Amino acid sequence: MHNPGERDFESEALDPDALLWVRGVDYVTGWRDAKDAAAELAAALTAAGMDVTGETGVRARAAADVDGSGVVHLRLSAAMLRGIAALVRDSAAWRRAG
Repeated sequence: MHNPGERDFESEALDPDALLWVRGVDYVTGWRDAKDAAAELAAALTAAGMDVTGETGVRARAAADVDGSGVVHLRLSAAMLRGIAALVRDSAAWRRAG
């Protein structure tokens, strides 16, 4: 998603010609929400010490679903996915211990 500090987060604008438009559905708001969510993910992973750039990083693309809700398509390397899994396991263990 658009995150100027992260070169591997794609900065694709909403492509109106790539959608089948339904009158009354606000696709732009959903797309913006997805774009912001992808930026939040990048920031959280970076804060956790994970490198979201390069070949082992994360690629995220914002989109809007048919109902206008935001959708983020993620493409993760196996190494990144294992790192995220370890973060989730560590967080779950910390919560159980607390």
